[in-house]
Amino acid sequence: MSNIDVYTLEQVPGYKVTKVIGLARGNSVRTRHVGKDILAGLRNLVGGEVQEYTKLMAESREQAIDRMCDEARILGANAVIGVRFETSMIANMAAELLAFGTAVVMEKE
Repeated sequence: MSNIDVYTLEQVPGYKVTKVIGLARGNSVRTRHVGKDILAGLRNLVGGEVQEYTKLMAESREQAIDRMCDEARILGANAVIGVRFETSMIANMAAELLAFGTAVVMEKE
């Protein structure tokens, strides 16, 4: 496997874990954009999805996953299992998105 496979499962059907390497994590910290805040505020008046923030969080999630996979690759893994996400506010108008899981080496059974 040249790329890192990412699973929320602890065990992947058809594969066996041959080596547990340990924690792999990646994070992204993003701040909101004033212009997007204005649009989001207007959307709040009429209701509905705040697409500006949805896009911001989606980009953060992908960046966190990429960084987690980079760390797993450096550790010698070919997969990350048990992947979870966590978000937290770390400053006024700034949020962190953390992706983490167990870096492993897996083989087809």
